[in-house]
Amino acid sequence: MPKILMPIGDATETLDTFYPYFRLPEAGFEVVVAGPEARLYHSVLHEIPPDAAVPWDITQERPGYHIKAELAFRDARAEDYAGMFISGGRAPEYLRYDKDLLRLTQEINAAGKPIASVCHGVEILTAAGIIQGRRVTTVAKCALDAEQGGGKYVDQEVVIDGNLVSARTWHDNAPFMRAFLEMLQEAS
Repeated sequence: MPKILMPIGDATETLDTFYPYFRLPEAGFEVVVAGPEARLYHSVLHEIPPDAAVPWDITQERPGYHIKAELAFRDARAEDYAGMFISGGRAPEYLRYDKDLLRLTQEINAAGKPIASVCHGVEILTAAGIIQGRRVTTVAKCALDAEQGGGKYVDQEVVIDGNLVSARTWHDNAPFMRAFLEMLQEAS
């Protein structure tokens, strides 16, 4: 069964992470969850509360489920994976400083393997230096991150550019996963 690397950290977004975590195995792919260390991590839920009486300009964060990384980034080898799925949440803000994760991202990209990124995941792509001149999408508040990384931000549910497929948020999960699975099947 081909393996998909899923980097996570504390504050990985629950729906960004768990939807592909279960959907990929349904399609015949093994998800290998990796983190800065092999341990249990906390996911979070992000949404703007629907109560108009208490307006929020940003997403509210609440605790989500836990997910275990079975592997530390430093112990992962890019050649073992058919692709990579990068979820959002606040985790990428911190993970983008991990040199082992950046190395893995660069190597998987250099091999032309499919890489999926949703929401704040673009921060990892930018830090890895792999979006220059490429079209990507992300949550609107990360458009500047994409542009500062040399990417061209596009506000649509799914954007494919070469081996990269990106989505704005978990609201785009269905078309996003459809596109990523098509890329993985074509690459096999």
